Amino acid sequence: MTQYGQNKAGSFRYRRPEHQKQSFFSVMLVFMVSIMLPLAVQVEGEPNALCTGCHNEDGNSVTPEFPKLAGLDAVYIAKQIKDFKNDKRVSEIMGPMANQIPDKDIGLLASYFSKQKRSVGIVTDQQLAAQGQQIYDDGIVSSAVPACSGCHGEKGEGTDKFPRLAGQHTVYLITQMNNFKNAVRNNDPRKVMRAITMRMTEQDMKAAAEYITSLKGE
Repeated sequence: MTQYGQNKAGSFRYRRPEHQKQSFFSVMLVFMVSIMLPLAVQVEGEPNALCTGCHNEDGNSVTPEFPKLAGLDAVYIAKQIKDFKNDKRVSEIMGPMANQIPDKDIGLLASYFSKQKRSVGIVTDQQLAAQGQQIYDDGIVSSAVPACSGCHGEKGEGTDKFPRLAGQHTVYLITQMNNFKNAVRNNDPRKVMRAITMRMTEQDMKAAAEYITSLKGE
């Protein structure tokens, strides 16, 4: 939950909750270790050392801020890497990482992770997930939010244009939805996700994410 403190002047300033501080430092530690790795050459059928530090060899990251790559469509993965390289998708972590991957290796890297099996997500709030299921399956009529399943599939399996969502970390999902809403991320085709998230509340996003992580994708 967002926390704020009031200073002597009466204005409010943001205080990061302790669990977020610990999570942030964990993310930065992995990042610093990863950037010290030598430039890795992608070998067909093997993971790239630049990726495994954050996303694991099987593409199933255990850090909730880092997405699971396992099972994503190869075309989608390749596009995201190229977007990071070309600053069409901005990330202080992924920008430098992507620039270390030779263009000729992107296809092999994408193919490798697309063939990995996505791990099962963890649901912590069944009631919230039930609310999210309605959003995912039917949308929100009152605010003109379409069903997530319309693009990402009934089971969250995704396509080459719309990513596999099933089993993805809720923290990552909520972050990306907020990034779209605030135009921090703007590489969505035809601005679809930016338009949708503008009509979603924080509670809507949390509910949708909680249900999405329960999906198996098959």
